[in-house]
Amino acid sequence: MSVYTTLTLKEVQDFTAPYGLKVIDLIPIQGGIQNTNYFIVCENRQQYVLTIFEDMDEQGAGELVPVLEHLGKADLAVPVPLSHSGKAIHTLKDKPAQVAPRMQGEHPMPSTVGQVQAIATAQAKIHMALQGFPLQRTFYRDHAYWRQVSREIKPNLDVADTQLLNTLLGLYDALTEMYPNRPKGFIHSDLFRDNTLFEGDALKGILDFYELNQDELLFDIAITLNDFCTEYPAVTLNEEKALAFLNAYESVRPLTADEKSCLELYLAMAAGRFWMMRLQVAQKNIAEGRTSGDILQKNPDEMRNMLIERLKFVTA
Repeated sequence: MSVYTTLTLKEVQDFTAPYGLKVIDLIPIQGGIQNTNYFIVCENRQQYVLTIFEDMDEQGAGELVPVLEHLGKADLAVPVPLSHSGKAIHTLKDKPAQVAPRMQGEHPMPSTVGQVQAIATAQAKIHMALQGFPLQRTFYRDHAYWRQVSREIKPNLDVADTQLLNTLLGLYDALTEMYPNRPKGFIHSDLFRDNTLFEGDALKGILDFYELNQDELLFDIAITLNDFCTEYPAVTLNEEKALAFLNAYESVRPLTADEKSCLELYLAMAAGRFWMMRLQVAQKNIAEGRTSGDILQKNPDEMRNMLIERLKFVTA
């Protein structure tokens, strides 16, 4: 993730000492847009990830710990945070922070069909494992949240982009009224390739659950399918990979007929959500004067172009 909070080695050594860790090196991680993350290297050469939550309080950050523990017990490859003094979330520079094991592997760039199948199977297992999980989050980035974001962003859009957003939301309102059987549950919400680690086709890690939300499972599918089955910088969908993804997912949890009817629309909606999110982050960085070279800002036009391409199949 981006580095918003700068730390010294001494600060990290003091913070990690109660965990029983002897840190000798600190490496900032650049690759996301919300929290601050560092790799920390210990005397025994073991490595961990130190996360500082930039926009959550201690309660919000701590909500995810039992989820990760639950998924770990379900044999899913997730980083379960370390604990000391009876809790996993502690304070560093007046912000919530945690330490978790560093998971090994590489981001699949580009993805293989085998990797696509592996992540789809894991995503379906996550959806099944979290059905009925007793968690109430203090903040949900669900569809209502994204409709509000779109209202806030819209005054800054030009005429063409305003029409594009209105078309997307109008189609969503119409089609989801026609096909209401779309199950909800806890979803990762940000399961892009850069939040996964692979060794060959073997999935070794699923990262960054901070956007975990109660929302439609189909949104989670669309977000991940879009990313894993797209050969950037082109934004067209790789049909072989998309079919492999859906077959693998349905081997664990079959889609409803209404989900299948809405899938193409949701591929467009997923692109639209991340278009809005990237515009929102860009505006926040400007407003807060975040200009450091350690700040990663993803290109909103990439998702805008994907949205336009995906809409072709909805309106055809």
